[in-house]
Amino acid sequence: MNAPLPVAAPLYLVDASLYVFRAWHSMPNEFHDGEGWPTNAVHGFARFLLELLERERPRHIAIAFDEALDSCFRNTLYPAYKANRDAAPEELRRQFAHCKALCSALGLAVLAHQDYEADDLIGTALHHARAAGHRGVIVSADKDLSQLLAGLDEQWDYARGQRWTMGGVKARHGVEAHQIADYLALTGDAVDNIPGVPGVGSKTAAILLAHFGSLDALLARVDEVQFLRFRGAATVATKLRANKDQALLWRQLTTIALDAPMDQRDFTRGAADATALVSLCDNLRFGPLTRRRLQEASGVQTTATVAG
Repeated sequence: MNAPLPVAAPLYLVDASLYVFRAWHSMPNEFHDGEGWPTNAVHGFARFLLELLERERPRHIAIAFDEALDSCFRNTLYPAYKANRDAAPEELRRQFAHCKALCSALGLAVLAHQDYEADDLIGTALHHARAAGHRGVIVSADKDLSQLLAGLDEQWDYARGQRWTMGGVKARHGVEAHQIADYLALTGDAVDNIPGVPGVGSKTAAILLAHFGSLDALLARVDEVQFLRFRGAATVATKLRANKDQALLWRQLTTIALDAPMDQRDFTRGAADATALVSLCDNLRFGPLTRRRLQEASGVQTTATVAG
């Protein structure tokens, strides 16, 4: 009898910006750093991160941040990409920097790039990690990231306590994991200011992709669409013909890159930086409970000075 194959070591890939923004909007604005700037998002993110580290004790982990707020390669392809979003205020930008510094001080790999979004960095890291025998655990609720799932990879909506593999994507979104980018190209994505094909909603997109398999096949066989059995099929066929080039552009925007520049290939959790961690605890005025949890997570004595 053959011995069972070993389970691939998980690489945890955290979509940090999601959790920083969530803390920014949910945590009370009662925390401030040594200079008087608000730190509510840092405190909330630190609680999330510590809970993740305590619960999973990951040996391999990377934390991806969005730095390409208006300089992403997608803005070159389509200047209106994410143009519907307000610029992050300075109070939040400072907190993102603190969150990155906290991750680095804890010995966690930090991924950030001026031209590539966090999704692209997660996709590229996972692409490299698979070659080294890892499976991915993507910590994010973002449906865009489901397109990366393959094999034993998982996506984890941490706040809701829901985890799924590529086999669970269709039940959640109506299409297969490998069809997510095509699906978003058809329906559009209001969050990212991607218009999609006029008249194609989520149900219609799911029907089209179930029948044709991909956007490329759909556009190559668009004359068949009018004969499908759903309301407005002939109109949808006309819209697809008129918006073929736009649909292909939208897919460029919705497809996660797997080739972002990335020097780091080993995401083994490293040793904490004691000096940096104590300095952050002092500057961010972390209380005794957070300091104790950071000390337990890092092995670093965090009470070298009086806790705030």
